[in-house]
Amino acid sequence: MTSKLTLSAALATAAMTFSLAALEAAAQGYVTSSPAGSVWKSGSGGCVRTGYWTPTLADADCDPDLVPRAAPAAPRPRAEVAPPPPPKPEVAPVAPPPPPKPAPLKPVPLTLAAGELFAFDRATLTPAGRAKLEKEVVDRVKQDYSDIRVININGHSDRLGGTQYNQRLSERRAEAVRNYLVSRGFDGSKIETYGYGKTMPVKSCPDQKSRKAVIECLTPNRRVEIEVQGTRR
Repeated sequence: MTSKLTLSAALATAAMTFSLAALEAAAQGYVTSSPAGSVWKSGSGGCVRTGYWTPTLADADCDPDLVPRAAPAAPRPRAEVAPPPPPKPEVAPVAPPPPPKPAPLKPVPLTLAAGELFAFDRATLTPAGRAKLEKEVVDRVKQDYSDIRVININGHSDRLGGTQYNQRLSERRAEAVRNYLVSRGFDGSKIETYGYGKTMPVKSCPDQKSRKAVIECLTPNRRVEIEVQGTRR
């Protein structure tokens, strides 16, 4: 009885061992050596497959061509670089405003004493008077003005003598100056003459016993004023 039990136990153990070996072989697909469990290779170096081998059980050392290769790692996404900002549009430089035009200069009358142009109580230009007009008027106007609009010539006298006489004397002296300027090339249509007689004195002189002293004192009142209006150079 005891021998039968022992035999039965031995057969059961052997069956179990075979079953585990079969399961292990089915799981590995290759014949392995004991006890290390490494794949057993033939004399030519090839692995020995079991009857359970399928391509899904291929080993990398035995069947490297059947083992699916790992997919290459996906490249790391490149950090997106923000595009550079668009260039700012070039702004054309703003030209500075032109400087304001200078205010036209007010004409300053040129005053010549009658004694520099005429003899006392006369309206005819003396040689010295013509030379004075040439230097003080003709040359200056031609140098300072590029265009002449009008020339005003105003004659004045002192208070000695009658009103009508002095009025006419002042007019004749203004006309004498005008005629000289026309002879020197000035446009007569742009020259106007006026006589003011003794109505606009610049100096008052008290009565004196000496007529000569009175005449000398009143010299500034006997004058010719020349005013040029035009475009200065």
